[in-house]
Amino acid sequence: MKPSSIIIPTLILLVAVSNNTVLGQAKKTIFDRWDSNGDGRLTRDELPANAKPNFDRADGDKDGFISREEDTLFRNQLRQPGSKKKPSTPQTNASIKIKSDIAYAGTDNPRQTLNLIVPVARKTKPLPVLVFIHGGGWQNGDKRSGIRQLSRFVESGKYAGVSIGYRLTDEAHWPAQIHDCKAAIRWIRGNAKKHGLDHRHIGVFGTSAGGHLVAMLGTSGDVVELEGQLGAHRKEHSRVNCVGNFFGPSALLEMSRFPSRIDHDAPDSPESKLVGGPLQEKKQIALSASPITHVSRGDAPMLSIHGTDDQLVPYNQSVILHKALIKAGCESTLITVKGGRHGGFNSPEIDKRLEAFFAKHLLGAKVKVEGGEIDQERPKTQQQ
Repeated sequence: MKPSSIIIPTLILLVAVSNNTVLGQAKKTIFDRWDSNGDGRLTRDELPANAKPNFDRADGDKDGFISREEDTLFRNQLRQPGSKKKPSTPQTNASIKIKSDIAYAGTDNPRQTLNLIVPVARKTKPLPVLVFIHGGGWQNGDKRSGIRQLSRFVESGKYAGVSIGYRLTDEAHWPAQIHDCKAAIRWIRGNAKKHGLDHRHIGVFGTSAGGHLVAMLGTSGDVVELEGQLGAHRKEHSRVNCVGNFFGPSALLEMSRFPSRIDHDAPDSPESKLVGGPLQEKKQIALSASPITHVSRGDAPMLSIHGTDDQLVPYNQSVILHKALIKAGCESTLITVKGGRHGGFNSPEIDKRLEAFFAKHLLGAKVKVEGGEIDQERPKTQQQ
């Protein structure tokens, strides 16, 4: 895998609009010019004055930087003003097949659908399943981004992939999001034989809000009130075998105690929108929505990856979840990315450890998954 394949695409381009002219068509030139620190992403502060007004429009998942997919979507919107047509699913190579927009909850809600990705050449039958859940502060993002995250695993022929969509906070508040995710896991089990999936081996990973939701799946497999009643497979269980948590919130009520660009307790914060009101006024719901609340012996093994300089989800969120899991007797590994921010990690070691983690728990590989500190590597073009 490429070092950045798990978190963001390797090339990011922002389109600016000035006097009805689309700027930024020369990918490398604009990217290199604006990406002043060479970290492979563009923040608001790095943009020239005429591009800053477009930052919020292009930053679709509100994670503080612009990805290539967000740029493409933004450019498509500019080319087709007023169009409500959804962009197509990202194209992939001939080694995998994608079945898109499968309803898992027994509804016609497009958010309650998943994409199933399987290899053309299977190396095992049935296939263990890797599930990706997208981020976006529970208010943005789309399951289509999971195809890029999953395809490199699926291309190996060793895994099937599932990218889950879920209701966002403009439509429903907590616990709707976890009810959706659990219904999707139950769908996988209920349809495992039909699609050649191994219902006994399901791993999940996600970024930011998606990291939060996969951590919830890993810690709340025994929490009846969070199961919901969605879908036709309610007799199946929603427990998962392992969790890859990329910088997800774990204790919502604690988030504002640590440095952040966001006032997490504010009424319009992503966390407050999730729970349906100001975070500190919705404490019981906030506790229900916090993975750390549900930690108990027997929870799924978890690998957490978090940057020390994350200004959107404080690094401490992964630290306290890791400690709680260890105290409960669970398997937990924490990778600290020294100098890392909210994604955009460049170290190939992170990908190697994530691959080893899934191979251990889904393929039965006899490997050791190391935690500890990893430096945030800078691109070679920026090294002296």
